[in-house]
Amino acid sequence: MSVSQASAQWKGDLKTGQGSMKLGSGAWEGPFSFKTRFEGERGANPEELIGAALAGCYSMALSHGLASKGHTPTRVDTQAKVHLNPVDGGFAITRIDLTCQAVVPGISTGEFQQIAEDTKKGCPVSKVLAGTSIELHATVRPE
Repeated sequence: MSVSQASAQWKGDLKTGQGSMKLGSGAWEGPFSFKTRFEGERGANPEELIGAALAGCYSMALSHGLASKGHTPTRVDTQAKVHLNPVDGGFAITRIDLTCQAVVPGISTGEFQQIAEDTKKGCPVSKVLAGTSIELHATVRPE
């Protein structure tokens, strides 16, 4: 299948340094900093990208799940709120609130809820966020 890429660069220390992140496709690139990540300053942060990935994957997977049951949606809108909180002397994503609104002609509330729950368990990004092993390949290059 496909292999997607993204990259990030950080210069400086944690509090005063600056970074940039970009998608391998070239569709997006943006700066980030301690303030955009931890102090609410306007700008990008890794948690937003995680939220966008989950919302996008979930919307596509739900659309497919509904259509495969004979209920092609007119529209699926999904928002993810990723909560980053202090935990044990560091930070952790402690919760993601996923909110979805869909327009699906001819489906009962019960059937929609079942498909929505099944989708939450089965979309690829949901699976990775549930605890997939991360393999690290790190190298250092002299200046």
